[in-house]
Amino acid sequence: MSLPLSPAAATQAVIWGGLLIGLLLGAVAQTTRFCTMGALADWFGFGGAARLMMWVLAVTLAATCTVALMSLGWFDPSRTAAWSDRFLWLSYAVGGLVFGFGMVLASGCPQRNLVKAGAGSLKAWVTLVVAAISAEMTLRGVLAEARVRGLDGAAIQLAHPQDLGSTFAPLVGATPAAFRWAVVVLMLLAAAWLLWRSKEAMDRFHWIGGAAVGLLVPAAWLLTGHLGFIAEHPETLEASWMGTYSHRPEALTFAAPIAHSLDLLTLWSDRNNTLSFGVMVTLGVVLGSLAAALLRKEFQVESFQNAEDMVNHLLGAVLMGFGGITAMGCSIGQGISGLSLLSAGSCLAVAGIVGGAWLGLRLQAWRIERSA
Repeated sequence: MSLPLSPAAATQAVIWGGLLIGLLLGAVAQTTRFCTMGALADWFGFGGAARLMMWVLAVTLAATCTVALMSLGWFDPSRTAAWSDRFLWLSYAVGGLVFGFGMVLASGCPQRNLVKAGAGSLKAWVTLVVAAISAEMTLRGVLAEARVRGLDGAAIQLAHPQDLGSTFAPLVGATPAAFRWAVVVLMLLAAAWLLWRSKEAMDRFHWIGGAAVGLLVPAAWLLTGHLGFIAEHPETLEASWMGTYSHRPEALTFAAPIAHSLDLLTLWSDRNNTLSFGVMVTLGVVLGSLAAALLRKEFQVESFQNAEDMVNHLLGAVLMGFGGITAMGCSIGQGISGLSLLSAGSCLAVAGIVGGAWLGLRLQAWRIERSA
């Protein structure tokens, strides 16, 4: 294979590479129980750090490898949504808060529900369909008006990308690249200390899960931002990123792709809807989880326990769909992919997600205490 690829070859490479990444993510998440909501529930509930350390490992590896890709010139993040010069501070904060609260009610974020759907959970399928509808309504439907005119209207226009390097390097007289590496070094030191403190609580699945997810994010950036990049498209004579829905470099995220997947399923004959990287990753997660569940004999059909359980999941799905689109990403899209780019917006969105999850978990604890 010689680079650069033709537009058609680059599109196929990104699409089928996305399926492979999704298969690996689904199998790893099913086997290791990688789950952001579960990690926060363990931490807030009883101080359990093992699953939270999986996330710490994933974010640190993803950021280290992604910044290395930037330094090598193999990936230009300036065209990613996470580096936009329009800082949607209110959307990040409110969207993250709503998403975090919703994922507690829905027993997991979209990525976790995709994994559970592959392992036989019927309520995960229902949750995903409702979340996809809510996300579509927030992208282009009745909820889009409130998002665009209300929350997005509070945006701050920057004179530079919103990554931490471009934002804070001038304040200390450093270059953005040097500042990013300084942040990565601090992340590595902090992660090493936290992982060392928690090593007794972690088993091999925690290490495998965190490392695998952390490496899949830069793999996605390399695939969509380098292999799928055409410096001068022969038809438009402009730079193009092939195979992605946004026509930008993309990594792992699931709020918008589940909506795009629903579009594709319901409007298959419309030639404007085509397979994309995000859709194929979404499909791959389900298939990878299914394969792992069957091999490990963990496949089990599961449904709602009662009406209250169903209402909680439906409400959580609606909140996740709205919050994930408004915050420009889910707990994976902002919580790992966005953080790997050291995006200031991602930091704010993740803070919102953690705060929303804390509120949701507090509500659940209050309900249990009240019914006792």
